Amino acid sequence: MPSTAVPLRHALRPDFTASLAVFLVALPLCVGVAVASGVPAELGLVTGIVGGLVTGLLPGSSLQVSGPAAGLTVLVFEAVQEYGLTALGAIVLATGVVQLLLGALRLGRVFRTISVSVVEGMLGGIGLVLIAGQLYAMADSKAPAGGLEKIAGLPGFLVGLARSSQALTTFALGAVSIVVMVVWQRVPAKLRTIPGALVAVALTTGTAAVLDLPARTVEVTGLVAAVQPPDAEAFGAVAGALGTVLAFTLIASAESLFSAAAVDRLHDGPRTEYDKELMAQGAGNAVCGLLGALPMTAVIVRSAANVQAGAKTKMSRVLHGVWLLLFAALLPAALGVIPIAALAGVLVYSGWKLLPLGHLGSMWREHRGEAVILLVTAVAIVSVSMFEGVLIGLALAVVKTAWETSHIHTVVDHGGTGPIKVQPTGNATFLRLPKMLDTLEALPVGRPIELDLSGLHHLDHACATALTDWAERHNAESGEPVSVTSPPSAGLSLTGGRRRRGAHARPHPRREPTGASRRR
Repeated sequence: MPSTAVPLRHALRPDFTASLAVFLVALPLCVGVAVASGVPAELGLVTGIVGGLVTGLLPGSSLQVSGPAAGLTVLVFEAVQEYGLTALGAIVLATGVVQLLLGALRLGRVFRTISVSVVEGMLGGIGLVLIAGQLYAMADSKAPAGGLEKIAGLPGFLVGLARSSQALTTFALGAVSIVVMVVWQRVPAKLRTIPGALVAVALTTGTAAVLDLPARTVEVTGLVAAVQPPDAEAFGAVAGALGTVLAFTLIASAESLFSAAAVDRLHDGPRTEYDKELMAQGAGNAVCGLLGALPMTAVIVRSAANVQAGAKTKMSRVLHGVWLLLFAALLPAALGVIPIAALAGVLVYSGWKLLPLGHLGSMWREHRGEAVILLVTAVAIVSVSMFEGVLIGLALAVVKTAWETSHIHTVVDHGGTGPIKVQPTGNATFLRLPKMLDTLEALPVGRPIELDLSGLHHLDHACATALTDWAERHNAESGEPVSVTSPPSAGLSLTGGRRRRGAHARPHPRREPTGASRRR
C-alpha cells in the first residue's frame, strides 16, 4: 500500500490551526471531567497535556486525540471515594502497565471484538449516572453516592430546588450552558469553529461575574501543588483495587480503539495500528499515573474536531498539549472564576451524547437480542457498579452468541410406508439438545429411521451421547433399525472418530443398538 504521509512543510499550517481548535474543545472538558471526578481541576489539564505530548508523539493512530474522558468520570469518582486521591495515581499507573503488556502481546485487536452492544450499554449507563450526578452539581448540591440513589433522589432534589432561590439561580447557570450547546449546533458553520462547550462556559462565567451571582467556582490549587505522585502506601492499595484496574483497562482500551476505528473513517491518511495505539494509550496512562492525574482515553469529540479542522499529521495533537501546558502554567487563575454549575451543564450535555438513543429503536426492531444486551448492561451499571455491569453485559453477549450459534433445525419426512427420514441441520450443541430430543422421541415406534447428520456443522459430545442413548432405546422398544449418516466434516461423528464423508456409522463404537443396520 503506498504511503499517504504528508510532508511536514505542507502540514505545518493546517496542523497549527487544528491544534488551536482541539485546544479550545479540550480545555473546558478537561476541567469539567476533573471537577466531576472529585479531583483538582489541574489534574484534568495534566492528563490532557500528557495525552498531547506523550501519547500524541507515539505511533498508533495519527489523528485521534487523547485526554480525560466523560466515560470514565463515574468510575474515577468511585475510585477516589473508596481508595482516596493518593491511590488514584497508582491505579492509573497499573492500568497503563496492563495496556502496555496487552499491546506488546499484540492483543489490541481483541478489544475490537467486544460486542458493540456491551460498549454502547456501558457508555449509556455511564451517561445516565453522569447526568443524574451533574444535575445535583448544577445546583451546588451534593449528589448521593450510588447510581440508583442519584436517580431515585431526583424528585426530592427538584422539590428542594424549587424552594431555594440560590440553588435555582445556580441551576439556571447550568441550564444556560446546556441550551447554548444545543443551540450552537445550529449556528452557521463558520461560528461552529469555536467549540460550543467553550462558548457555554465563557457565557455563563461572564454572566455570573456581571450579575455577581452566588455560584460556587472551581478551586485552584496550582499545577505543581495538584501533581501528587503515588507513594508506597498508594501502591499497596492497588492490590485491593484490581477490579477497578481491570475496569479502567477495559473501558479505556475499548473506547480508545473504537474511537480509532471511527476516526479512520473520517480521513484518508494512514490507518491505525491497533497494537501500537494500545501501547501509546498505556504509555500515556503510565505517565498520568506517575503524576497522580486522571486516566486517559482517546476521545472521539476532540478527535473529530481535529480531523474536521484539517489536521494532517500527529503534530496537531502534540501542539494542543503544548497550548494546554501554557494555559495551565501561565493562566491558572482563570480557572478560579468558572462556576461549577457551568461545567456541570457541559457534562450533562456530554452524558446525553453518550446515550445511544438515536438507534436504540431500530436496534430493537432489527436486532432485539443486541438491544436487550445494551439495556441490561446500562441498567446493571446504574444499579450495581461499573465493573460488575460490564461483566454482566459481556456474559450476556457470550450466552447470546452461544445460543445463536447452536441453532438447529430438524426436518422429518415420514415418507409414506418407507423409512422415516430425519435430517437435523446447523449446530448440535447441548444448548439445543432438549429441542432435538423432543423431535426424535415423538417419532412413531415400529418403523425404521434414517438419521442423516450430514447437514450438521458441529456435533458436541453431549449430543452424540444423547443420540446414542436415544437410538438404543428406540431399537429396544420397536425392534426396527436406526441407520446413521455421519456429518461431512472429518472428525464429526457420533463416535467422535474420523470417518469418510457421508459414511454410515452406528451411534457408538462399543454400544451397537439391537437390530441396527449399516447402509453400505
